[in-house]
Amino acid sequence: MAKDLRGIAALSARPLRFAAVAATACLLLTLTACQDDGADRADDGPASIVAPGRPGETSRTLTPEQAARAKPDDSPNAADHAYVQRMIEHHRQALTMSALAPERAAAEPVKRLAERITAAQKPEIGAMQKWLDRHPAPAAGSGTAAPGHGHAHDHGSMPGMATAQQLEELTAARGADFDRLFLKLMTAHHEGALTMAGEALAGGNNVAVEEMANEVVATQSAEIHRMRTMG
Repeated sequence: MAKDLRGIAALSARPLRFAAVAATACLLLTLTACQDDGADRADDGPASIVAPGRPGETSRTLTPEQAARAKPDDSPNAADHAYVQRMIEHHRQALTMSALAPERAAAEPVKRLAERITAAQKPEIGAMQKWLDRHPAPAAGSGTAAPGHGHAHDHGSMPGMATAQQLEELTAARGADFDRLFLKLMTAHHEGALTMAGEALAGGNNVAVEEMANEVVATQSAEIHRMRTMG
């Protein structure tokens, strides 16, 4: 339970800088809301944007150029790249484990859980791979890699990853023995994912990565609860 709380608590520790993102989105949606298409309004001057103020503050009127400069910089940082690279491999192991369930699990709830994990994490891998295509990681030795996370293949440092021996034991298990071991290993795997998501939410800068990490927290927290009721 402590690991769950650490992952979820990281959400509350998330810097408030992304609140500005939502505010900026509101700005852009209010662009020239009252602008008339008629020719008699052609001389009214340049378009303006109403910037809602924070609670207790008044709104401001900005030019499009000012609004663009005010948009928060969500350029990916080392924590963002480390999270996406490592979580792809983390998810892949979950898919490997889940693929064993149809032929080995005894309980139908365990089989259905494995199906849900596959259905959720396979598309997430695709989304993270597309993100990496758009935001290539800095080259090794560039000085911008996160300490300890400069290599995506450093799987042993990822929390919750099953060892090679544990995977062999899971592959060899059948029936109720498989169910017990699968739930044990997958619960630990999910707890590790929450830890990694919490690190990304605390140290990352990119809005898309924040959204992916929040999705992991929401989905896998619910699955941890479900697995504990099954175990």
